[in-house]
Amino acid sequence: MPDPVMTETTSPEKMIDSNTSSTRAFAWYVMLALGLALFIRFFIAAPYVVSGASMEPTFDNWDYLITDRLSYRLGEPQRGDVVVFCLPGTGECSFLERLLHKDLAAPRTLIKRVIGLPGETVSVSDEGVRIVNTEHPDGFLLDEPYLALENLGGPTGIQATLDENQYFVLGDNRRVSSDSRIWGVLPKDDIIGHVLVRLFPLTTVGVLPGDANYSEDAKNSIE
Repeated sequence: MPDPVMTETTSPEKMIDSNTSSTRAFAWYVMLALGLALFIRFFIAAPYVVSGASMEPTFDNWDYLITDRLSYRLGEPQRGDVVVFCLPGTGECSFLERLLHKDLAAPRTLIKRVIGLPGETVSVSDEGVRIVNTEHPDGFLLDEPYLALENLGGPTGIQATLDENQYFVLGDNRRVSSDSRIWGVLPKDDIIGHVLVRLFPLTTVGVLPGDANYSEDAKNSIE
């Protein structure tokens, strides 16, 4: 009678070691995924939901936006860009700085449009927004087709001369917007990023939603 075939059996100790290795691998995977998600969230792109009427009609309540945090580390904000930023004076904007100082309370964030650039003088009056810079020493009135007549108004008689790394921002709903007319210029360090994508509502999905391009012809025609 032939000898029976002997097969190796898995001992309880080996099964425990296998389960432990799988648990550790899963834990490392979760930590890696979480770390990557946090890195993207705080350094590459971040989601924001619009709350308030200050950017109507360009943006409405519950618009879901993705903000690009990287582009302004490589370049400068341009006139017409829609940006998300920390309201100056409400706390440290940098997450790393807040982490280092053990102050995780996030400052208030706003969404506005870049109007004035470093080195320019911006004047807001009843006739509109006038920009004075080296290319236009006599100034020009900014053509703003994104404004609705019913949203005009708010503080006027405002003038600001911008230093290096300072910007003048306004909401598209001038009648109700709290912007540079009220709390002053915006330092570049307080800018979180450029609004890159609108994902909701589905009828208005798009890239660089709301950004405006100002042509020289448009500017010169209303000087």
